[in-house]
Amino acid sequence: MNTGNSQSKLAALKTFIQQRENLLVITGAGISTVSGIGDYRDQAGNWKRPQPVTHQDFLASRAWRQRYWARSQLGYPSFLSAQPNSAHDALVRMEQADQLCGLVTQNVDRLHQQAGHQNVVDLHGRLDQVICIDCRTLVGRDVVQEWLEAQNPQLQSQSFSPAPDGDADVVTDFSAIEVPSCDHCGGILKPHVVFFGDSVDRDVVDHVRCQVDSADGVLVGGSSLMVFSSFRFVRQAHAKRVPIAALNQGVTRADELFTLKVNESSTALDALIPR
Repeated sequence: MNTGNSQSKLAALKTFIQQRENLLVITGAGISTVSGIGDYRDQAGNWKRPQPVTHQDFLASRAWRQRYWARSQLGYPSFLSAQPNSAHDALVRMEQADQLCGLVTQNVDRLHQQAGHQNVVDLHGRLDQVICIDCRTLVGRDVVQEWLEAQNPQLQSQSFSPAPDGDADVVTDFSAIEVPSCDHCGGILKPHVVFFGDSVDRDVVDHVRCQVDSADGVLVGGSSLMVFSSFRFVRQAHAKRVPIAALNQGVTRADELFTLKVNESSTALDALIPR
């Protein structure tokens, strides 16, 4: 792996990008922190906070659903107000220059799309949609937000701190919280995201694997790759001898697989990509 001072490594990253004609980009929470969306891990790759609700707990327990939706009712508006930053814009310029074969993001914030990116795989889903577990009906998260605020007005006066992915840290009694259900079948409504403990859809995985096969390089931006859902693609690229560069603050699960690693914020991309 390339080592050296920050400026020389940024110059090396610029060259790496310029030499690619079919680059696959994988992004994580670190690309959205400048936009005000918190991340889960520190620079050592450890959890900053308790692990979020698991898929199994959400489905099995109404109490967990009450906790999730109460916190989400408070945290979602600030999450929704986040705007793309210069890293998102730089990646759009790369796509417009026809340098990319695709972009895969672990983020559920849709900021890549807001910035104007066209070819995006939302690996972990999207928080602006809610899905019925039983009949698979999709509902806009804004519709659910209106319902939550109407049914749980007592929460609106609660003090809280925004947390990653539209969550909120709040001390309150969740037992009286009204939980949304599907208007069509009465089934459980769940954010259209991949919770911890759940699996990424096989068709999505296969699609990204094909993108890795067609790539002449992989760029990881703002991800520790601690979750297997994204790490597997880096491992696949390495097995195929595809060069891999990373722009990330802190350790990653794939440090020994990188051709080049730059320990800087993802916003450093802005200066590397022509306008």
